[in-house]
Amino acid sequence: MSVHLKQDQPDNRNVLDTMVQGVIGAALPRPEGLMKVTGTASYAAEYDAEGLLEGVLVTVPIVCGEITMIDEASVLGMPGVVAVLSDERMTGRPAQGMAGEAPFQPAREVRYWGQPVALVVATTFEQARDAAKHLKLQWRVEDAPLDPKTAETEENESTRVGDLAHAMADAAHTVDVVITTEGHASAAMEPHAALAQWDGKALTVHASLQMLKFNRAELADSLNLDESQVRLLSPYVGGGFGSKLGVSQEVVAASLAAIQLGRPVRVVMSRQQVFQTIMRRSETHQRIRLAADAEGKLTGFGHEAQVSNLPGEDFAEPVLQSSQFLYAGDNRLLKLDLARIHRMTAGSVRAPGEAVGVQTVEQAMDMLAEKIGIDPVELRLRNIPEKHPAKDKPFSSRKLAECLRKGAKAFGWEPRPRTPRHTREGEWWIGTGMASAARVHSVVEAKARVILRPDATAVVETDMTDIGTGSYAILGQVAGEMLGLRPDDIDVRLGDTDLPPGSGSGGSFGAASCGSAVFLACDGLRKELAKRLDIASEDLTLKDGVARWDGGEKALNEILGSEVIDCVGHFEPGASTEDVTVSSYGAFFAEVAVNRWTGETRVRRMTGAFGIGRVLNARTARSQCLGGMTWCIGNALTESLHFDPVDGHLANCDLAEYHVPVHRDVPDLEVLLIEERDAAASPIQAKGVGELGLCGGAGAIANAIYDACGARVLSYPMTPDKVMAAMPKV
Repeated sequence: MSVHLKQDQPDNRNVLDTMVQGVIGAALPRPEGLMKVTGTASYAAEYDAEGLLEGVLVTVPIVCGEITMIDEASVLGMPGVVAVLSDERMTGRPAQGMAGEAPFQPAREVRYWGQPVALVVATTFEQARDAAKHLKLQWRVEDAPLDPKTAETEENESTRVGDLAHAMADAAHTVDVVITTEGHASAAMEPHAALAQWDGKALTVHASLQMLKFNRAELADSLNLDESQVRLLSPYVGGGFGSKLGVSQEVVAASLAAIQLGRPVRVVMSRQQVFQTIMRRSETHQRIRLAADAEGKLTGFGHEAQVSNLPGEDFAEPVLQSSQFLYAGDNRLLKLDLARIHRMTAGSVRAPGEAVGVQTVEQAMDMLAEKIGIDPVELRLRNIPEKHPAKDKPFSSRKLAECLRKGAKAFGWEPRPRTPRHTREGEWWIGTGMASAARVHSVVEAKARVILRPDATAVVETDMTDIGTGSYAILGQVAGEMLGLRPDDIDVRLGDTDLPPGSGSGGSFGAASCGSAVFLACDGLRKELAKRLDIASEDLTLKDGVARWDGGEKALNEILGSEVIDCVGHFEPGASTEDVTVSSYGAFFAEVAVNRWTGETRVRRMTGAFGIGRVLNARTARSQCLGGMTWCIGNALTESLHFDPVDGHLANCDLAEYHVPVHRDVPDLEVLLIEERDAAASPIQAKGVGELGLCGGAGAIANAIYDACGARVLSYPMTPDKVMAAMPKV
């Protein structure tokens, strides 16, 4: 049995609201949580196999050129060394992480410092690591652009409406500011790892991956295998943040070695290799122009940005995504330029686009509010557009105003114009700041199977991954609500390409996409139960394993007898979003203390209010928002990739030198979930939440720094030296 829905129309039925089990939205714990915190959940590198060999990648210390010689004999005689693989497929980048990209192309070409070029395989990890350090390489070096400021650029995207220059000239108030951000690393806790086994016909790989149905196709393509010959398993993933969207070199290398040697091979990247090899977020150079009338209504909006990537790569950090629709302004110029430089691939890292784009717009809005002399919250409320400013499309819903008002009330925001240095506690200046949040909404095709068993328990199956986001919990809750079962009676099985292909985890689309597939499968099972009871499915109520209808009730095990029934739900996005703009919104409020002598900034408290559609699990949704807000602190104050300007290598390639926020950096964070029912978003009315909590919060911290001490810092991260340089001398 199967149910297929291509969502061409908004689903106004809100079916989940008619269910009575009471588990959807509840703050339930993760079913796999105890396994994770006790160390019994197995991650990719923690599996074992008989005859297991260990592989270590060898990387090259040049930014551009060609490998001319790999002297395998230089290490083959070392203790424990079994083989050296220098297959050209390990030099090229295996995948982009989504379907539809160009097929894999092997090459001997070197394009960035730290690119893997060989794999040394030995009987122990220590032997492989030692031999990898001694493998002799020769190469030819070519000159290559390293600095995005001087590299050649190409236009990637532009929107032009009206005449922004004229609007700026005629405006009562204007802001024209350039703000820069440094590059970021995903910095997932679990390093990239793979264990591959080949039985002569089929390849099985335990790997740390986010998007299994795409990853399977990518790996099969890179190995010249049929997809049916490849099985991927990723039941537990220790964070991804975009870095595991596509298969990377360790997966291809382990697979090639297993096929060639006929023994299982494990390859685990070191933390340094992860930083040097896996995708980065591009640095950005952004110019924001705002034109407003005397009342603070925007008449012009400009956002121009430059980002970078390797030559030949299609991805460009989508800095302008939410700028397209967040604020009004009839005269608009949005333009994105792409510089071609030789650093590791730039790709999707933690809310690509809005994570660095919204915070700069929000700084500029704060500057405009100061010029006009009005409260920053009020300025934003006055500029929420009725329709998409450039496309003249209505919004399916818009919770920005509610998030601004409720967030301000919860935080205790004082509605006033900003006047820096109004409060001092000893050697610390105290200030507050705020910012809007916005993130585009998307859903992708997904399938899930739900099996209803005679003992009134159920199984949910899909290759969807859980990268720490709560997939196990929420998919069980959707099934439990629809089938009238307790979550403890539902077994959720994820992360195996032998299961129906789900959406994967990325772009904040997993919950809405796979959740809709589970919803559809359960709807099919409800119809089958109603048919057996000779009633309409709309008249069927399921709760605690009992079916009830007007005039009767019957336990599920009585209806099923000894029979197992199952249904596959197949969800596809359709035309429901073509005529409307669907997005998630929020608001951030922050209080900081800035040291008057050192420029050190401490975030003292922070509130975030987020409109995310239907809340599927209040605990996991809050957790996702807390994580996003923590990354906001990193964006604002600490995170920055530093590349050597001479040889192009990444200088801070570990967690000792790349500074993510730690416990001492993060105060108590308050999260408000502003629930709504957006019928165009998905059949279960859910929207993405994982990335929204990162989109704009750094701007609130930047604005709070200014309110505290008068330092308008225009370069992220806002380290103490930058704060001191921008701080007024009086």
